[in-house]
Amino acid sequence: MLPEPTIDCLLFHDSNAQAIALADISDHVGQPDRFLWVELKSPDSQTITRLGDELGLHALALEDAISTHQRSKLEEYEGHMFIATRTVQLCDSRMEMGETHVFVGSNYVVAIRHDSGTGYQRVSDRLQRLPNGIRAATPYALYLVLDLIVDQFRPVIESMQDRFQSLESQLISSAKPGRDMLERLYAMKRDLTALRDAAEPMQEITQNLIRLHPELSTKELKAYYRDIHDHAVRVSATIDRLRMATSDAMQFHLASLSLKQNESVQKLAGWGALLALPTVVFSLYGMNFKVMPELTWPWAYPALLLVTGTAVVVLYRRLRRRGWI
Repeated sequence: MLPEPTIDCLLFHDSNAQAIALADISDHVGQPDRFLWVELKSPDSQTITRLGDELGLHALALEDAISTHQRSKLEEYEGHMFIATRTVQLCDSRMEMGETHVFVGSNYVVAIRHDSGTGYQRVSDRLQRLPNGIRAATPYALYLVLDLIVDQFRPVIESMQDRFQSLESQLISSAKPGRDMLERLYAMKRDLTALRDAAEPMQEITQNLIRLHPELSTKELKAYYRDIHDHAVRVSATIDRLRMATSDAMQFHLASLSLKQNESVQKLAGWGALLALPTVVFSLYGMNFKVMPELTWPWAYPALLLVTGTAVVVLYRRLRRRGWI
């Protein structure tokens, strides 16, 4: 028998929290004086089916919860709501993408995560240490989940900013831009695109909760949900600025490569001009003409060599001043 994939399953009742089994959830569903918090990590289809039986979840929502690579969305069913979100975490200085599927009912919140991150222990801890005037219920628990998802973008973005600054410094200081730098910039832009795809839908989800679900964004919690939305907007704006800066850096790198190529062509053209001058002069003496006045002059060849050398030196200095050599 496979081990139970339950990370956390808590029942809140009379200001107390106690751990219960997944099979006992149905005994408390629908009772307004009780609240259920459940966290599952990468459960199998059998566990999802058991959860659906305990909570009376819609079959389509259960199907979405089993499969990963879902697009971020908020869907309403009779008696409950299903939210799919993309998550991101910083693990060993690397960005790792994941997914969280949330079932929201009148007195329960179930978070199903598909990643290898730290999970939602912070949500469980805060539910057990409630601030004054707030009780353990669906609106506050959902806020804690969404708030944690958005907060996890911050260290990833800070890491991305440090990564870009390092690449930018190397790009500016590098005397020989190469393909390696272009590949690293492209890899960063690809990561930023994935980060944007995960962050942007959070704006729509939180906005829909504020506008269309007053039972969740209650009067006491509306400011909290607005704070999540503001954070999501700032996250998306920061990502867009980083993507634009990365694109500019790629264009700068390509321009640097073109400039280096033009400089190489100029140097080749300059040396070609220097070689062309004596080549043209001395090639005339390979024509075997019978009537050439200088053939009978005793100082003809030394003079010719001197004039040609002088012309080459003058041309070299002029090309040197223009930066062609």
